[in-house]
Amino acid sequence: MILYHGSQHILEKPEFHGGRRHNDYGYGFYCTEFPDLAREWSASRDHDGYLNRYELDTKGLKILNLNEHGILTWLTVLLENRVFQIDTPLAQEATSYLIREFHIDLEPFDIITGYRADDSYFSFARDFISGALSLTQLKEVMHLGEMGDQIVLKSERAHKRIRFLDHEEVDHEIWYAKRAERDNKARNAYFKMNRMQYRKGELYMIRILDEEIKRDDARIQ
Repeated sequence: MILYHGSQHILEKPEFHGGRRHNDYGYGFYCTEFPDLAREWSASRDHDGYLNRYELDTKGLKILNLNEHGILTWLTVLLENRVFQIDTPLAQEATSYLIREFHIDLEPFDIITGYRADDSYFSFARDFISGALSLTQLKEVMHLGEMGDQIVLKSERAHKRIRFLDHEEVDHEIWYAKRAERDNKARNAYFKMNRMQYRKGELYMIRILDEEIKRDDARIQ
C-alpha cells in the first residue's frame, strides 16, 4: 500500500504514539491514499509544506474499516476522541447513548481506516446528535467535500512496517487555497440542503434514543 502524509516537516521515521490525543481516532500516524488531499493538509496559510510518501506492508496486520460498521460507530469513535462542546440535553444524552451502545475497541487493531472529519465535518456530526439532521442526511453530507478515507497507524507493529520513499515540497499558495476551496464547497452544499424540513419516516437522534435502537438494527445500516 502506498500512503501519503502531509506535514510541515519531512518525516522519514514516523513517531509511534505520536500525533495529538484528540485527533479523530486518537494517537496515531494519519495518512491517506490520495496525494492531493495530503498536499492540501501539508500547507498552512503562510507556509509551504511537504508531501511524504511511504510504502506499507500490511501482511498480517489487523485492519479495522470503520465504514463497514456503520456511520454511528464511526461517529462514536469521534465522540470518544474529539474535544467538543455539548450544548443541549439531547446532545448530551445522545453522546452517552452512542458511547454505551456503539463503542468499538480500537486497541486490538494495528490500522484504522474510515472517514476523515475536519472541523466542518465534525460540525455536521454535532448537528446530528443535536437533532437537526436525520441519519440519512448525515450520510449524505459526509460525501459533500469528497474528503476520502484516512488510514491511521495505531500500533508499534504497524509503524515498523512503514518505509519512507521520498518527499516533495508543496506550495502553500496553491494547495492551501485548494484546501479552503474544498471546505467551502462542503459547507456551501450543506447550507443549501433543506435542513429545516423534517423528513418524516427518517431516523433522527431523538427517535434512536426513544426506541433504543442498537447496532444490529437494519434501519441504521
